[in-house]
Amino acid sequence: MTPNKTDCIPEQLKFEPVKSCPVVVNFNGETVTSDAGLTLIAELDRKREITSRLAACFKDYREQNRIEHSVSSLIAQRVYGLVMGYEDINDHEELRHDPMFALVLGKIIGSVKEPAILAGKSTLNRLEHSPEDVSSRANSRYHRIEYEAEAIESLLVEIFLESYSKPPRQIILDLDVTDDLVHGNQEKAFFNPYYKGYCYAPLYIFCGKHLLAAKLRASNVDPAEGALSELQRVIKQIRSCWSNVTILVRGDSAYSREDIMSWCESQVAVDYVFGLAQNSRLLQMSQSTQYRASQEYSQKVQTVVGFFETLFTPSSELEKQATTFVDSSVWYCSLDYKTLLTWSRNRRVVSKVEYSNEGVNTRFVVTSVPTKKVPPGRLYTQKYCPRGNVENCFKEQKLELKSDRTSTHTFTGNQLRLWFTSIAYVLMNALRDKCLAKTKLKNATVGTIRTKLLKLGAVITVSCRRVLIAISNACPYKDIFVTAYNYLSRLKCPG
Repeated sequence: MTPNKTDCIPEQLKFEPVKSCPVVVNFNGETVTSDAGLTLIAELDRKREITSRLAACFKDYREQNRIEHSVSSLIAQRVYGLVMGYEDINDHEELRHDPMFALVLGKIIGSVKEPAILAGKSTLNRLEHSPEDVSSRANSRYHRIEYEAEAIESLLVEIFLESYSKPPRQIILDLDVTDDLVHGNQEKAFFNPYYKGYCYAPLYIFCGKHLLAAKLRASNVDPAEGALSELQRVIKQIRSCWSNVTILVRGDSAYSREDIMSWCESQVAVDYVFGLAQNSRLLQMSQSTQYRASQEYSQKVQTVVGFFETLFTPSSELEKQATTFVDSSVWYCSLDYKTLLTWSRNRRVVSKVEYSNEGVNTRFVVTSVPTKKVPPGRLYTQKYCPRGNVENCFKEQKLELKSDRTSTHTFTGNQLRLWFTSIAYVLMNALRDKCLAKTKLKNATVGTIRTKLLKLGAVITVSCRRVLIAISNACPYKDIFVTAYNYLSRLKCPG
């Protein structure tokens, strides 16, 4: 909540003295910033032309001779704010006077006659506000900026393609959905019993840690709603640059649908591995594997019990105690399976049977990868199970970049907010991928990188010759900062 300008802020704050020396805090620091690391993000953005290309996806119907802040500047300010942890537009009412933000946006700072003032919350809101009663932005009086959804979607895939110096042999595309809880009267917000709240259910496509698609959806639709069209669009764009790459599509049981699987099977070098919900037929077909797993587990338990009986008096408790020292038995097998009505053909299903003292746990996946190419155990553990890593990307998006701050009234406005946080994630992931690959922050989360490398206090000194940003000498990660700068200086622009 933005404080009132009439609120009284004391000139100084007094704390407990240290060795009889008074400690006083005030807000009169001259040209000081807490976001000195933003220089890395801005330089990376200039090299990769990310926010500038995002700005090219917008149409500006304002009279150019009457505007002070271009669309490119507004978008960069909004995305940089998200990167630095300022997810609310209200934050920019104070950030508009921040010298660091002014500097990275190309404003002249240090001038008393013309102080650098960036866009405030009202101006930035014109980017995201999409009133329902405005059909034409060109004829609107107040809302004259609109975006082209197809261009933004294409840009995310384009940035992903540029992240490789040469085409890879194989890539894995992860399909998944998460929830964005809402707390108001947002358009297309419905109650979802699985997530236990009113929310949106955006669909994401990741390749490793690279974000390729972020599609906002209502939460009352099928989990696989729109997945095929998004998959077709992304793969078509990838194929236009990498014609020979092998693609594996991966997802949970929500995506083991006939239309998705049959489309992948009709494509060249496109395979899939999806989770598959268990049913009585699948459990019956895997009974022989369950029997072998139970026999192996029983034999391991009896071996331990036999050893215990040589040390202790035989009793019924020995077998129960022995189970704590025995690993579960895991068996895999391939099945040839077809549903009665929904599948058009027989498909390979891999079952994982895990037997332990708690009983049997059986899971299934369906795949187009043949057995002779990948055996069942390796397919489940190496191809399907790493799918869980996409949850870490969700955590970065939601917890550290606040992608779930979809709190505007209109659905289109919330979709744009989701894309802004997606571009902020792309920027941070590019920094991690291109500049921190050989540092101890190479696997760090977005929040850790922000805290240790970007949120740095510094004094800014402006002279007629230069602008000096003096970061504290006590910064514990200055060696990583220098390493990131060295990699950044050698980074080539796209194309």
